[in-house]
Amino acid sequence: MPNAVSGKILAAIALKKGERNVDLAELNRVANFLVTPGKGVLAADESAGTVKKRFDVIGVECTEDNRRDYRELLFRSKGMANISGVILFDETIRQKAKDGTPLVKVIEAAGTLPGIKVDKGVRPLPFCPGEVITEGLDGLGERLAEYRELGARFAKWRAVIDIGAGIPSYACINANAHALARYAALCQSEDIVPIVEPEVLMDGDHDIDRCAEVTEFALKALYEQLYYARVKIEGTVLKPNMVVPGKKSAKQASVAEVAEKTVRVLKECVPAAV
Repeated sequence: MPNAVSGKILAAIALKKGERNVDLAELNRVANFLVTPGKGVLAADESAGTVKKRFDVIGVECTEDNRRDYRELLFRSKGMANISGVILFDETIRQKAKDGTPLVKVIEAAGTLPGIKVDKGVRPLPFCPGEVITEGLDGLGERLAEYRELGARFAKWRAVIDIGAGIPSYACINANAHALARYAALCQSEDIVPIVEPEVLMDGDHDIDRCAEVTEFALKALYEQLYYARVKIEGTVLKPNMVVPGKKSAKQASVAEVAEKTVRVLKECVPAAV
């Protein structure tokens, strides 16, 4: 009978045999392009409700045409030369510019990659007071296939980890890491690069060391689950939080301390392949 160690080895071999072929070269190309030095990713994934709040401030009616014009203004600006990728909302990836050109094509013409936000926001996590889980996995495979046809080359999913009395719990960390891994695997199965974001919030009165501890917990859980889900991590992008004290902390940190602790945690937790 195999012992515990040999059992794990056999399981690992079976895992390798069961891997699905993906276009890793293309995924890696897109992932590297998104982190081009000197460029950044534009989050243009506001829902109609969020856009309305902004329009209300300047007295603009939140119609579909006005939302389209607002987005087109962004995507045709000179500043797009500094953007490597644009995260879109479901409405936006389907919209056409005023001249009939799909907004995705406007983005591509600027030398930028179009992407899509696919999570459906957070909901309270049962039996875990004060903690949330990100939803959106149901039907995600079909949605990703459609988004790929519409031009999406990467996607984004955000998990939310809060720090407080007795939280985060293992249940919250594990549930969100598992969801991120399932999302990432579904993305890669459709040749879409997943941006994985286990965001540790900066709310609360915790100090910087507590943030470092929770960030380490979240990242190690994430990469464990990505491994179990057979995700090719060379074809992913990590969107990490900075290691900072809570906004209400009595002891704030210097820029140098934030930099040192953030880099240390990333070195300890993120595989070199990423």
